[in-house]
Amino acid sequence: MSIFDGMRINASGLTLERFKLDTISTNIANVNTTRVENGDGPYIKQQVEFEESLRTQTSGFTGDTTTSSAGVRITGVEADEENVKMVYEPEHPDADENGYVAYPNVDMADEMVEMMTAIRTYDANVTAINNNKDMLKRALEIGK
Repeated sequence: MSIFDGMRINASGLTLERFKLDTISTNIANVNTTRVENGDGPYIKQQVEFEESLRTQTSGFTGDTTTSSAGVRITGVEADEENVKMVYEPEHPDADENGYVAYPNVDMADEMVEMMTAIRTYDANVTAINNNKDMLKRALEIGK
C-alpha cells in the first residue's frame, strides 16, 4: 500500500459527493417541471449509482495476490420513475384528457436530507485528507 493511497481514496470520495450534490441540485431545480425538453412528461428524479473500486496487486517477492480498496467510482445515474405525482388541474397546459397533470417525483424533504448527508460526507473526506497530509508532514520531520 502506498503512502498516498489514503489521499486517493478520499479524493475519489470527494468526486463522488460533488457529483451527488450536482445531481441533487438538478433534482431540486426541476421540482415543478411538468414537461421536459423532448415533451415526454415530467422531470424524473435522478440518483447517482456508485460502487467500491478495487485494486488487485501481486507481490514481487512472494507472488501473492491481494485486493485492496481504491476508493469509489461512479457507475452511472439512474432515473427513478416511480411515484410520479398526478394532480387534478384541468386548466394547466400540460393536463391530460382527464385534467390530471404529472408532476416530478422529487420530494424536497428527501432531497434536503440527501444534500446534508452529501455535504457531511464531503467534509469528512476533506478532514481525512488534511489529517493524512499532517501525518505525512510529521513523518518528513522525523529525520530533522
